[in-house]
Amino acid sequence: MSARIFSIANQKGGTGKTTLSMNFAAGLSRHGKVLVIDADPQGSAGQWSCLSPDHRPFPVSVISIGGNLAREATRFSQDYDFLVIDCPPTLETDTMSLAMKISDVILIPVLPSPVDLWASIRLTDAIEQAKIHNRKLKPYIVVNQLEPRSALSKAMKQALEEFDIPSLKEGIRRRAIYRNAAVEGASVYCMGKRGEAAAQEIDEIIKEVL
Repeated sequence: MSARIFSIANQKGGTGKTTLSMNFAAGLSRHGKVLVIDADPQGSAGQWSCLSPDHRPFPVSVISIGGNLAREATRFSQDYDFLVIDCPPTLETDTMSLAMKISDVILIPVLPSPVDLWASIRLTDAIEQAKIHNRKLKPYIVVNQLEPRSALSKAMKQALEEFDIPSLKEGIRRRAIYRNAAVEGASVYCMGKRGEAAAQEIDEIIKEVL
């Protein structure tokens, strides 16, 4: 059986793509064997996993892809239950469009402001193009860095409603534990009681998309 493929993508940088990729993959590892494909030339996912200490390696394998993404994903798809592709923050190369053509789900992290959401508008056209070749593709917006004590603003809610891509019920709150986990080469699942609330957020996202 081939792996289910999840792409984490946004044409805009700084939205938390790699944070979502790595923690989402760590959570998925509780449901099966997972591989993260680092398709971003910056190599953030690979650097993250390299920070893991020998006594506590990151719970999933991470590889960097510099060649044909579709060919490499197909090759690894037979050996894993899930593939998570951390895409580069640009539509100017073929990488993101190739990822969407082979993925079951694309998760799009956005910051909680209408301006940041509108900055991602070009993705809608790219997703529609990908669906011509990949009818199974399901896109979802994941609102990232929500303030713990504040709900989404009215303007952001209206912007989400106007967008053609559905948003997940669960977002990711602004928590220092996500940054701390990255510094330690870990996921929030490895951070003890400090990471429990964040891990629960990721688990809810996984429930929605599985």
